[in-house]
Amino acid sequence: MKPQEHVAAFGTAAGELRVGGMALSRLAERVGSTPFFAYDRGLLDARIDRLRTALPTSVQLSYAMKANPMPAVVQHLAHRVDRIDVASALELHAALDTVIAADRVSFAGPGKTPAELRQAVAAGIIVEVESPTELARVVSAGDDLGLTPNVAIRVNPDFAVKGSGMRMGGGPQQFGIDAEQVPAVLREFAAAGVNWLGFHVFAGSQNLNAEIIAEAQRRTVDLVADLAEHLPAPVRYVNLGGGFGIPYVEKDQPLDLDVVAGHLHELVGGALAQRLPGATPVIELGRYIVGECGVYVARVLDRKVSRGKTYLVVDGGMHHQLAASGNFGQVIRRNYPLVVGNHVEKPGAETATVVGCLCTPLDLLGDDVELPAAEIGDLIVIFQAGAYGLTASPTAFLGHPAPIEVLV
Repeated sequence: MKPQEHVAAFGTAAGELRVGGMALSRLAERVGSTPFFAYDRGLLDARIDRLRTALPTSVQLSYAMKANPMPAVVQHLAHRVDRIDVASALELHAALDTVIAADRVSFAGPGKTPAELRQAVAAGIIVEVESPTELARVVSAGDDLGLTPNVAIRVNPDFAVKGSGMRMGGGPQQFGIDAEQVPAVLREFAAAGVNWLGFHVFAGSQNLNAEIIAEAQRRTVDLVADLAEHLPAPVRYVNLGGGFGIPYVEKDQPLDLDVVAGHLHELVGGALAQRLPGATPVIELGRYIVGECGVYVARVLDRKVSRGKTYLVVDGGMHHQLAASGNFGQVIRRNYPLVVGNHVEKPGAETATVVGCLCTPLDLLGDDVELPAAEIGDLIVIFQAGAYGLTASPTAFLGHPAPIEVLV
């Protein structure tokens, strides 16, 4: 997608980008300083509405808080989704502080500490166990507390998902229990005092190919249905993962949600209903829900020309928005969509490179970008900043102040 397509999604007012219905310069005044992250409440709601319209009504929607744990965002989404997935005790506490019931909060991720597992069991949330050791610790916590833990097995599938930005299933993984090991693990713990709910399979993230996602969901249902005969109780919970991607660079085409949803309607009404009639299907999404609703805004501090190359130096950088610098999983660095936010209707007049204020050449936000002639004080806006932004970045590097986050 081109930057102007992102501009159109947010809207404009008097030649400026609009976020949450407010002109960018006015929003910057309200925030009081740059840089800052701003999340558009209207776009957030529109994405949830789109998902609700497309997906089968029997599919529950879980928000993966790791994508954006800003409290205001989490509180807002808690009124719009069915579940929340967390990956730490801090996220767990944030989830329990919402309207979502504890038994609709799930806790996934390798390396959960014994203390975190004890808190999870005490809270009554779903622990998605990633290893036999973790399962033993959950059982022990339940025994100590006199409680019955809610448990789902996270399975490392025997297939990989092509086209994912990050592969999280298939082959050797730190995530989940290998599918072929699950039957033996369930036999070992069959008599343990836990509430066996079902399975979680998350094979890959940031995928823009609808057919590949649909195939992964079909294979997930087949795998879970085969493993169900080894679970000591009927399967009531099937977390199909997510992996829905968003377009970060111009050559990326948006995911065709209707194609994914069409296949999912067939799957939940067919194979899943036939083989696991008592199971509630769950789709877990983070980036797809929040990624496109957010912008990162920084102010031009300096404009300089070095041997014929124009640099715009801004007051932000990779310490706030690591992903846009290319240092968060990109093999080949590509520019995120970027505009001069207070001059979005002006045509491109020059090629400039946007850099941050850190003492490293890695602090690169936009390389050779066609922009209107930007001056000191102008506002540079990076789109697709709603997910894996601030909390996925090295904010302590060089001791610069943390940026403000606002939901508007």
